[in-house]
Formats: sequence, structure tokens, C-alpha cells
Amino acid sequence: MEKRSIGRLRGLQQCSSARFTFTVLALDHRQNLRRALNPQNPGAVSDAELSQFKLDVVAALAKSATAVLLDPEVSAAQAIAAQTLPGHVGLIVAVEATGYTGEPGARRSQILPGWSVEKARRMGANMIKLLVYYHPQAPTAGEIETFVAQVGAESLKYDLPLMLEPLSYSLDGAPLSDDEKRWVVIETARRLTAIPGVDVLKAEFPLTAQNKDEVMWRKALEALHTASAVPWILLSAAVDFETYLRQVALACHCGASGIAVGRAVWQEAVSMDARARNDFLQAVARERLERLAALCYALGQPWTNYFGGDAPFDWYKTY
Repeated sequence: MEKRSIGRLRGLQQCSSARFTFTVLALDHRQNLRRALNPQNPGAVSDAELSQFKLDVVAALAKSATAVLLDPEVSAAQAIAAQTLPGHVGLIVAVEATGYTGEPGARRSQILPGWSVEKARRMGANMIKLLVYYHPQAPTAGEIETFVAQVGAESLKYDLPLMLEPLSYSLDGAPLSDDEKRWVVIETARRLTAIPGVDVLKAEFPLTAQNKDEVMWRKALEALHTASAVPWILLSAAVDFETYLRQVALACHCGASGIAVGRAVWQEAVSMDARARNDFLQAVARERLERLAALCYALGQPWTNYFGGDAPFDWYKTY
């Protein structure tokens, strides 16, 4: 079992359940959410409209989550100021700029200009999240590894846990096959979770969305669990709810410590007016999240199986 510092342990505790499992409500979407809210003209969606949608979802669903993942641009500070984020629910704040730079087959990520790990700590975040586009064979793979290491060093400096979200992509523009997706996701987990400072892996499902073979699911998820050096949670990637529910159940059986779920819970709400949206969130979306939370609580692997800590009585002198 690895030792974690007091600040990182506390952040992990604040973002997890009494069993030390994660049910993270993901709402850090930016440009893709604008497109969902107005497919014909995403640019017409104002920051205020984008923020209000997120605050509506937080107000309706946050109490059913162990933590909420928000962006620093239109939702993290706003959810605190509007008092829609309950004090007992963890706050995870993204640090990356949305999208990527570079070529489609050689992608680069960057910290959101004007934002930092230090600022996330100062505003009360319990954890930060870093999204990177990564392919182990991409020309930029080494740059991404260095970038993750730099952010990891910052998270260590400010004693704030780091959730890493690597997203796979194809080098030639063609969709990844099942074999390719499995290899990329698992090899990515092996390489990037070994970097100091990474505490939680927010992992993609290690097969394509078209694959319905649960025997293959189990083998791929077991391989992902073996590859990850840190607790891992499964993101939803906009699959339908019932598919995600099956994925989560099997992932937890294979060693996952929970989930980070977004659109699989609330995606229908983007096309509704305010009243219908609230009704949907309070009823359907809440019931979905509660089902997922119960599943993670019952079956997820506690992150305490990976990390522990100690506090000698003079710890504060060198902290």
C-alpha cells in the first residue's frame, strides 16, 4: 500500500463515499455541451445559458453523488456562489483547456490560460482533473507524459489529489477497432498511472461502443485493472444508461472504484425547456444516479486498498 500525504488523503476522502468508492457527477463539458444545447448554432449559447444548465443539474443531482466535476469557466465558482453544491459533496475542478492543439494524429493538451493547480486549491477544490488526448504511439506521446508529470508535480506541491482522464484517438483518422481500443486504453493506463502525482484514473471503457460481448468486456476490464497503478473509475462517454449500468456493474466486479458519469444520466435534459428539464432531472436522472451510486457503493473497490497514510505527532513541523 502506498502512503499519501495528509492533504491528498483528505481530498480523496471528501470525494468518496463512506466505503471509499466514487460516484462522480461529471459536468465539466464545455464546447460539446454548447453543441448539444444548440446543434444548429453552438456559438449562440451564451456563458450564462451554459452555466445555468450546469447549475440546474447540480441542484437536482449533486446530493446523490460523492463529488461533482466542474469546469473553472462557467460552473465551479458559480455553483459555490449560488449555493447549489452541497457542502458535504466533493468538488473536483478541471484544469485543462477544452479541446486540443496540434494535428489530429499528434494531439497536445494545455492548462486553461489564467488557471492553475494553485488557484484550484485556493478556491476550495478537493481534487483536480486533467484531461489529455493520448496514444502511446503518437509523435506527441512523450510530450503528454511530460505534461502529466508537470501537473502531477504541481498537485504534489499543493497537496491536492489529481484525477487523470486520458482520451484515446486514432493516428490515421479511422475509428479504433476493438483490438486497437483495448490496447490503447490499457497501455495508456499502464504508462500514465505510473507518473508521480496521479491519484485516480478516469478510464474509458476499453472496447468500442459497438461491442456487446460481455465475455470480452470482462477480459478487457480485468486487464485494465491490472494495468492501473492507482484506483480507477469508469467514465460514461455518452453511451445509453442501460448499457452504462451493465458496464459499471462488470467494471466494479473487475476492480473499479466507481464512476464519473455525465451524459448517460442527464443527456436528454439538453433538449428540454426549463420546467421539463427540472422534472426530468428530479425524477429520471436522479433515479439513474442513485442506482449507479448504490452499485458503486456495494461493488466498487475502496481506494483505501491502494493508499494509506500516517501522521506522527510532529508532522506539522515539516509539512
